[in-house]
Amino acid sequence: MHASIFKSYDIRGLAPQEIHESVARRLGKALAFLYQPKQVVVGRDMRETSPALEDALVEGLIASGVTVTRIGLCSTPMFNFAVGESNGVYDLGVMVTASHNPAAYNGFKLTKAGCIPIGEGSGMEEIKTLMISDEPLLDHPVQGKILEDTEVLGRYLQHIFDLVHVPAKFPAWRIAIDAGSGMGGVVLPSFCKRLTGLQVTPLYWEPDGSFPFHEANPLKSETLTKVRETVVNQGCVFGVAYDGDCDRVGFIDEQGTPIPGDLLTALLGRELLRERPGSTILYDLRSSWSVPECIQKAGGRPSMCRVGHAHIKRQMREEQGMFGGELSMHFYFSDLWNAESGDLAMLYILRMMLREQKPLSVLWKDLKTYAHSGEINFTVKSQATTMQNVEERFRAVATDISYLDGLRMEFRSKSQPEDDWWFNVRASNTEPLLRLNVEARTAEKMEMHKKELITLITA
Repeated sequence: MHASIFKSYDIRGLAPQEIHESVARRLGKALAFLYQPKQVVVGRDMRETSPALEDALVEGLIASGVTVTRIGLCSTPMFNFAVGESNGVYDLGVMVTASHNPAAYNGFKLTKAGCIPIGEGSGMEEIKTLMISDEPLLDHPVQGKILEDTEVLGRYLQHIFDLVHVPAKFPAWRIAIDAGSGMGGVVLPSFCKRLTGLQVTPLYWEPDGSFPFHEANPLKSETLTKVRETVVNQGCVFGVAYDGDCDRVGFIDEQGTPIPGDLLTALLGRELLRERPGSTILYDLRSSWSVPECIQKAGGRPSMCRVGHAHIKRQMREEQGMFGGELSMHFYFSDLWNAESGDLAMLYILRMMLREQKPLSVLWKDLKTYAHSGEINFTVKSQATTMQNVEERFRAVATDISYLDGLRMEFRSKSQPEDDWWFNVRASNTEPLLRLNVEARTAEKMEMHKKELITLITA
């Protein structure tokens, strides 16, 4: 078994080379051994390897005496809702998915009762140790049983529409929604039926684990070509792009411009603060300085966090955060047990636009007050050595250094604030990459610092 499949906040790898049925079966037994659950809920995405992995996982669980409720094809937000709404009936939940990764990958997202994710520092190390060991995991003398729940989608949609009241009939707006051949195709038909009057152009709604049209990753600009063209050509008020399991969502304004994930965090955070002023809003450490500034101005308390759903959900619980967002376009809601939902994010965007009666481009571009590089990825020989070299180069002039997630350095000047800038370099938790983000007050300064860092990293 490949030890590398155990990530910071999920289990993920090439399927079936690294993630295969024997791994899934042993995972079921390992979870039963470590957590002694009575009931577990299991869902899966549309990847070609998912049905066999789900079957093997369930075999391992029921052989260990566990009752398994299968909810079948579902988005990750639906799965999280099923865990959360059970109010502790489900001791564990397992979602078979590789999220936004390409078709060759698959994996498992693990959560405890109350949608508490299992990740680094919260159980993943123990699972890894047991999984890769030679310790036999014996069958339970009494086999568990399998139940089915086919009604999760309806209950999930009712829950999020109860949170954001929408009009009985929308203006004759048009929006384009790209499901990327992922699980959005299961949720969106029923979701859009509730948006009476809204004209929706569907793009790639048929679930297909081979992703025949494009990779389902809204963070990559090349995956947004069709939805951007559709928005402009059809005069849409905005466009939406989901990832494979729908836990990430990107928005494109009416001009066809993708909105950066950190500025979406600011936009959505500001909207939610209308309901609960003074609440804590989390943002990941790759985000623009604009984000905490916007949250503070809107009467909220900004709090920086690590990258990754297991980390941010833990911090939301600890700080009683109302909402959190990442540059990677994960958006977390306390009203959904701190879980993500691109569908709920879309409802808040629609509500905001109905109230403000302004183009989406106007609403978000006011927040773009700095020049941000976006995330740049590198393959390096040694991630630790590279980060050490970067730190040594800038340590003497940095005004603030953080090791919250990788290395973040800030450079502020009281005499020349126009020269202020920061960067973060960190190892990816899902891919063998080093990731860099740079921001400065001007595009010229940002490009200068970015060039210097790229030269240093690639040396």
